[in-house]
Amino acid sequence: MADADPGLFAALPAVREVEAKDAAALDTLLREATEPFIVRGLVADWPLVQAGLESAVAARAYLLRHARDRAFAVSVGAAGTGGRLFYDDGMAMNFRMMKAGLPEIFTRIDDGEGQVDAPTIYLGSVDVHEYFDGLHAANQVDLGQRDCLASIWIGTQTRIAAHNDVPHNLACVAVGRRRFTLFPRDQFANLYLGPIDHTPAGRAVSMVDFHAPDLGRHPGFADALASAQVADLSPGDALHIPALWWHHVEGLDAFNVLVNYWWRDTPRWLGHPQDALNHALLAIRDLPADQKAHWRTMFDHYVFDADDTTAAHIPPPARGVLDRLTPETAGRLRAYLLRQLSR
Repeated sequence: MADADPGLFAALPAVREVEAKDAAALDTLLREATEPFIVRGLVADWPLVQAGLESAVAARAYLLRHARDRAFAVSVGAAGTGGRLFYDDGMAMNFRMMKAGLPEIFTRIDDGEGQVDAPTIYLGSVDVHEYFDGLHAANQVDLGQRDCLASIWIGTQTRIAAHNDVPHNLACVAVGRRRFTLFPRDQFANLYLGPIDHTPAGRAVSMVDFHAPDLGRHPGFADALASAQVADLSPGDALHIPALWWHHVEGLDAFNVLVNYWWRDTPRWLGHPQDALNHALLAIRDLPADQKAHWRTMFDHYVFDADDTTAAHIPPPARGVLDRLTPETAGRLRAYLLRQLSR
């Protein structure tokens, strides 16, 4: 896999490295973090990491011993794309989605190992608990009381376009080397995001090719790079990515495995902010300018600037969803929205 333009990327600062001697120290680091950080060797004792250090074949054999007998969703990219899972020239995806058992998928990886033009094979965001038995128990990070989704990412050499995720993320490299290029939340415009309703994996991605950036077409990308950080990770290392930070991800070796943990600071019964943005596109963006200005002030009043005074003039039992949401009031609001959207 070719390296990115060294003139643009070589001088980027490295993500800071910290130490976490135990679960309590890691918990403190995660609670206080406002920027990414690396913990070297955090999961070096995992059996999966040790198997990968032996060989890619040993790592695949270890995963197969834990895999359930069910179909896995897998992305298969065409040869010659350099592992980049992205759009083609017509803005269709340059990969196919298929389903197969893990033994069949690994056989295809075995067959292509060492071939320059082998197809890209990538299993993204596979739920560890749903698809494996005992894998989590033997390979896990103690994250205390956080309600985490544990996912595993398996593949050949890959390049995943810069995107962000709503939850916080602890990404643990198990097999192969990985490179993350990270950007603060406010750099979204300088990353030139693509469609939000037609995406490779559910999140809008940067249209910039990090291995061949075109600053004539994407001039703001130079400003994004001015605030970028790079994390080069080896097996056993872990990277914390705070919520909504943008990250471009590369699996650098012929076989790569990552396990990550996602969690939110808010309960799961609250809505997803992306749904609110999509609904605003539907209901507000194309209104006349004077009406959009009105709704901007309404959003500021009820959402962005809301505090205890917003509904203080309403008797508490009658405040409904203007009061702090509970699972019950959130459920009623969700049901109301579903009824309205189905009309």
